[in-house]
Amino acid sequence: MVSTPSATQGLHATERETLQPGSEFLGRTGLGLSAAALHLAHRVMDAAETRHARDAATIAALRAEIDAQAALIRAQADHLSQVQTTFDRAATAARIGIWECDLPSETLRWSGAVYDLFEFPRGSTPDRTTALGCYTDEARRRLVAARSEAIARRSSFSLDTEIVGRRGARRWIRITATVECRGDVPVRIFGLKQDITNERLSSERIRHLAEFDFLTGLANRASFERHLAALPETGTLLLIDLDGFKAINDVYGHAAGDACLKEAAARLDEACRGADLVARIGGDEFAVLVTNDPAGSVAETLGARIVHAMRHPFPHGTAHLGFGASVGIARAGHSLSADLFPRADKALYAAKAAGRGRIAFADPDISRAGIGANCGGR
Repeated sequence: MVSTPSATQGLHATERETLQPGSEFLGRTGLGLSAAALHLAHRVMDAAETRHARDAATIAALRAEIDAQAALIRAQADHLSQVQTTFDRAATAARIGIWECDLPSETLRWSGAVYDLFEFPRGSTPDRTTALGCYTDEARRRLVAARSEAIARRSSFSLDTEIVGRRGARRWIRITATVECRGDVPVRIFGLKQDITNERLSSERIRHLAEFDFLTGLANRASFERHLAALPETGTLLLIDLDGFKAINDVYGHAAGDACLKEAAARLDEACRGADLVARIGGDEFAVLVTNDPAGSVAETLGARIVHAMRHPFPHGTAHLGFGASVGIARAGHSLSADLFPRADKALYAAKAAGRGRIAFADPDISRAGIGANCGGR
């Protein structure tokens, strides 16, 4: 669009008027600019206050979240402490300790219960060589073998074994172990050690009650029958019956009878050193097994010792109680396993019938002429 000269001149005149100092337009514009600046400043201040309030709210929310997280951490720490305390008390009560060994440095770390088991001062640095010295020779051999195999196979093991603490206390412990690897390289072996001494003693007591006579301490009938069933052809069986025991029991009472049985068992055990089994099989009847006696000569010697040992009276209260023993012998080589006991029992009654206080061999075993005279009867 092309402006006419008159229009252009008018526009310039207007601009000159507007820009003149003190002109009414410039005054109005200056006031407008001041108001706009003030308004802008208020807006800036309002925005700053809004941001400040928003930031304060954000900070408060973050602080609240931090406080909540801190409270949660404290609660979890308290719970963990309670769990740790409970575990420590339970471990102490059960006598269970945690152990670990770094590989290949062989550096040991123990919990308190393991220190107590081995009788090391708590907090001291356990040394593997010193710890191994607490094991018996056989226990150490078995432990080293089991540990080496577990490391080689990257596996685990469990072992019940005996230790002797640094102060001399003997204990049975149960060791469990697991090998930890990085890649295929063993880096740590760790597990538990538990004191099982009471468990072991209880098991031994149960086994003893199952296999041994409670009154005399000799093997019982069940144990005797297991050994008899496994007796080889070279073995011999001796059955012993006390002579005169019924009279002691009837006249002096059961307490005297029990004392008589205990005394007879002690004498029998002493006379039969070297025998494979000495047992009380019922009442006043006893048995002795010898596994390597094909000719019966060992049994004959033992029989003579038994008859001799039982002759001497023993004091009980104010009385001296006298009893004797008769012995029947059968060789396994002449019998089926089921026939051996009846044959020895028959020989025993033959010895009693011959005058008591003597030994007799079962037929068709070699007879011993004059055997009763040599032993002496009562």
